[in-house]
Amino acid sequence: QVQLAESGGDSVLPGGSLKLACSMSGFTDSGYCMGWFRQAPGSEREGVASLYDDGFRTYYADSVKGRFTIWYARGESVLYLRMNSLKPEDTATYYCAAVRAGGRLCSTLIQSSSDLDYWGKGTLVTISS
Repeated sequence: QVQLAESGGDSVLPGGSLKLACSMSGFTDSGYCMGWFRQAPGSEREGVASLYDDGFRTYYADSVKGRFTIWYARGESVLYLRMNSLKPEDTATYYCAAVRAGGRLCSTLIQSSSDLDYWGKGTLVTISS
């Protein structure tokens, strides 16, 4: 049974940094697309960043490019998201998600939350002065 669990959410000042972690268990093979989504109150869930479980071919939404970094620590089975230069508009609940890629582009899968099969429960990030 696949389980995802996020941690690391917090309340920080604009310009600050956070590192989110997603502990993953239950994956019995490789070939997964993994990513981070976020959802602000009153907004749709949007894909933020993604990569394949081999750690390559990262993708970032334009809104976070240059500020956020995604990586997968295979030995730990933990997906990370480092967020720098945080802005008030980054305030949201952040979710990690995964799906078996099956030949599909991870950068395409991250465009629609409905294409991801496995989800964590989310961790809240608040950017406010």
